[in-house]
Amino acid sequence: MADIAYTRILLKLSGEALMGDQGFGISPDMINFVAEEIGDVVKLGVQMAIVVGGGNIFRGVSAGKYGMERVSADHMGMLATVINSLALQQALEQRGVQTRVQTAISMHELAEPFIVRRAVRHLEKGRVVIFGAGTGSPYFTTDTAAVLRAQEVRAQVLLKATKVNGLYDADPAVEPTARLIPRASYREVLEKQLRVMDMTAISLAMDNRLPLAVFSLTGAGNIRKIIQGETVGTLITHR
Repeated sequence: MADIAYTRILLKLSGEALMGDQGFGISPDMINFVAEEIGDVVKLGVQMAIVVGGGNIFRGVSAGKYGMERVSADHMGMLATVINSLALQQALEQRGVQTRVQTAISMHELAEPFIVRRAVRHLEKGRVVIFGAGTGSPYFTTDTAAVLRAQEVRAQVLLKATKVNGLYDADPAVEPTARLIPRASYREVLEKQLRVMDMTAISLAMDNRLPLAVFSLTGAGNIRKIIQGETVGTLITHR
């Protein structure tokens, strides 16, 4: 394990990332690609926890904007994350990767309840732990849930998988001259309102000095490269 920079990580996957080129739902090709990438890292002996979003199925924040009561909308979004968690579990186990799904909302027939000590024990045994249902409370995003769970299981870094190569000083889809920022501080992200995670998540990471690696999910081998200490995307730290 001499070539491994991190031995316990938390990977944050957005629901949208699982859509692939589709406009909705789960792309079989994409979820299989993600499972292959995760399985490749697990073979290195890395302990991995995962938080999955639900935006490919239902986004509570968006529903709240068009009139749905926010608490109900967020609960529906939490259920969407569980669907994605179970789909990812299936794809991983088809590849021989042992997994456990834990949810912040009790649903014993489908998954374990979230218990920190049990989650850590699973990680120690080499199982991938997928956390569904966010924090279990409305008004909190899955980004915040990812930082919270990373702290609870004592992950050394949080990997935020996105559709772009990292953090830019402007929106690269709008501004062709946007510059990739290879390294930034939490304070820079907050002060410049660089949209990589919501501000609550960034503040929580800053308070606990949790490093955040932001990278493109679609780049084959990117997760492995980060684990092995290579510079990929953007690293956000306390500097």
